[in-house]
Order: sequence, then structure tokens, then C-alpha cells
Amino acid sequence: MFIRGLQDKFKVKSGQKYLQEELDKPSKPVARKKGISSIGCIVDVDSFKNAEAFYELIEEFSLRPNAIKIIGYKKEYDKNSPYAIQIFSDKDLGWKGQIENGYVLEFLGREYDMLINYYEEDSLMMKLLSVQSAARLKVGLGSQDPKLNDLILNTPLNDFKLFKSELKKYLKVLNEI
Repeated sequence: MFIRGLQDKFKVKSGQKYLQEELDKPSKPVARKKGISSIGCIVDVDSFKNAEAFYELIEEFSLRPNAIKIIGYKKEYDKNSPYAIQIFSDKDLGWKGQIENGYVLEFLGREYDMLINYYEEDSLMMKLLSVQSAARLKVGLGSQDPKLNDLILNTPLNDFKLFKSELKKYLKVLNEI
């Protein structure tokens, strides 16, 4: 038990070091055309219970039905409990900032036109996933590290309607929709 705790502590240190290295590097450009046709969402399910609300963006931006991929973060979860979206947790942290979860690998295997980082908590796991995701435009909330996102919206986490309207407004300004 003691060795397991020590190993977890070293994994966290390793993950923090990897995250800092990635944040210090210039971001890699993603070769995708302007316009939004695919969206990835990283959602803190502990703070925002209605993660399925992101499917409303399909109608809002006239997207294909499978254009949105949502992955939720939960500090602790039971793998046997049913969730409407795919979930990852702190238990999935591996060495050198790698997240050892099949859902995460599937999420990272796709390129997105826009990645939405919908969380306020300063979580290593969500930051690691955000840094490793390939997206042309990264959008987040105001309480996050500004190095993670290209566009930061100062909206409260629980007011998804306001977030959606602000996102649409700024995407029009950027000629993305």
C-alpha cells in the first residue's frame, strides 16, 4: 500500500513535469481548413452534471450527428456505473504524463476543429488531455491557465446557455461559422 502511494506521487510529479514542458513549447499547428466541422469537449463531470448539453452544439452550428466527441473527468468513479458519456479519472494517470484509458486514447486519436475545455478546477488530468489533443482552436473558461486556450470566455461553469451564445458570437467574429 505504501509503495502504491509513493508510485502515484511520482506519477503526478512526472505528469506535472511533462505538462510544463508541453506548455513551454510553441503549439503545433493543425492543418485543417477554417470552419467548425468537428468538436472535442473535455468536461468536469463533478462540477457540471449535464455534459450531454454539448450535443446542442450540433444544431447550433449545423454539424453532422457524430461531429461532437465528449469525454468527462471524474475525480473517482466506479467502472461498473453507467455514464452517458465516456469517463476518465485520476486513476488513469501513467508515467510521463500519459493517460492510460481506452476512451482517452480514442479521443486523442482524432483531430478537432475546436476543443472545448469546460472546467474551472485546476486539474492535472484535464490539463494533460487538453495539451495532448490536436485542435486548431482551443476554447476554455476564464479561470484556466491562459497558455492552454486560444479563446477564453469568462462565463460561469453552470450557465451553459450563456457559454453557448458567447461561443457562437466569437466564432462569428473569427469567421469560423
